[in-house]
Amino acid sequence: MEGFNEQVVKRVNKPINLFIKIISIFLLIAAPIVFSYLAVALKFAYLFYVGLFVFIIGIYVVWYIITSQRVEYEYSVSGDELDVSKIISLRKRKCICKVPIREIEKLEKGAKSVEAMRFSKRFEAARDIDEKSENYYAVYNSAAFGRCLLIFTPNEQILQGMKKHLNKDIVLKLFYNRNAG
Repeated sequence: MEGFNEQVVKRVNKPINLFIKIISIFLLIAAPIVFSYLAVALKFAYLFYVGLFVFIIGIYVVWYIITSQRVEYEYSVSGDELDVSKIISLRKRKCICKVPIREIEKLEKGAKSVEAMRFSKRFEAARDIDEKSENYYAVYNSAAFGRCLLIFTPNEQILQGMKKHLNKDIVLKLFYNRNAG
């Protein structure tokens, strides 16, 4: 039986995630206040109840928005295939891509060698996409999309699981620090 390796990586929250949380809480608080002022100004008492209803529904919506900001990526190596999934707040799982490890043309740490290349599809599943020094960049050909780029942050266990299925030149360069070819 082939080996199975798995890793879960939690995405780093960015300032935009905090901004989304603050705006959603602000709108939750502002909605009943606006309806209250409208009820007084227009002399429609039912607008108080509408504001209360919007506030109660808004609590659920804000909770959903805030918890949706928690994203994790799961990498699993099973046989000669790397599966990358996105897990949103432990309630929704979406398969990002399935990479046949034998199809990987280039696997390197750092973005220097892939910056000039063009890709038809780019998959981002890294812990921190801005931290280029810890991310690995895998270039591979997909039957559905053509030449693709996968940006991910694997640990040593995932890399060792991929090692026996990778191209010999990639293994020499990545694991033994030799420039092959």
